[in-house]
Amino acid sequence: MARIGKPHGIRGEVTVQVLTDAPEDRFVPGTEFVVEPAASGPLTVSSARWNKDILLLGFEEVADRNQAETLRGAKLFIETEELDEDDDDEGWYEHELVGLEARVGSKVVGKVTALNTMPVQDLLVVTTPKGDEILIPFVEQIVPEVNPGEGFILLTPPDGLFEINADEAAALEAEGKE
Repeated sequence: MARIGKPHGIRGEVTVQVLTDAPEDRFVPGTEFVVEPAASGPLTVSSARWNKDILLLGFEEVADRNQAETLRGAKLFIETEELDEDDDDEGWYEHELVGLEARVGSKVVGKVTALNTMPVQDLLVVTTPKGDEILIPFVEQIVPEVNPGEGFILLTPPDGLFEINADEAAALEAEGKE
């Protein structure tokens, strides 16, 4: 949903990097968010306002700038069970995807380590066993199955997607040794 930035003012408000397409619906007073790291939350919105293009949130649990500073970098999520029935059934939240095995057929090719929300399409970040990061377009043609119950996503990548990344990593490694 969002990432908390720096404190704003002395009353405990924080700047927020919005990662949802409907901030006016999500960040309303009374909304409770799950927080990562868990030690920082849960947090309940007490105020929400825009300052130019930046969303500023106040939380019932945060009284001053010092408390707000401890939240910097934390991620806000909403319990998926609490979402309205008319919300998009096809959508996934980052916390639902991170940690899932990435498979091509029955072969495990890595783990999902992040979801990058982009204007045109989202990108899954898959880290291979060698530590390489591969950006996978999160579209149905390439990711036809997401199965959090079984702990995996199924990929049908275009030919060369994994090899191109491996070739680039090898070239960068070779440059570093020269």
